[in-house]
Amino acid sequence: MVERMDINRLLVEMRAIKQQAMPPQVNDVKALAGQIQPGTVIGATEPPSSGFGELFSKAVNSVNNTQQESTALAKAYEMGDQGVDITDVMIASQKASVSFQAMLQVRNKLVDAYRDVMNMPI
Repeated sequence: MVERMDINRLLVEMRAIKQQAMPPQVNDVKALAGQIQPGTVIGATEPPSSGFGELFSKAVNSVNNTQQESTALAKAYEMGDQGVDITDVMIASQKASVSFQAMLQVRNKLVDAYRDVMNMPI
């Protein structure tokens, strides 16, 4: 049996993803600017909530969770689960791929920075 994609559902999901990725609108920035007191340095008064290692570990775990969810959806679709749509599987797969590629690029930049620091003359 051939599955028919629901184009409207796919378009709604793509628009939602696009909306999440867009920077704040001018009106949002003006509203935020009205809440900040003059002379305030953003982030300077707040102590860091966690170290870099913990932050990086959370990011890696997040990528891992995204990949596991994608794999679970793909397996459910392959097993014939009626509640899983092919569009959900493809979107989850693309999210996992993009998040992995982004993490890989961050890792590459960190390795390059480490090499640069180690090669600095003292």
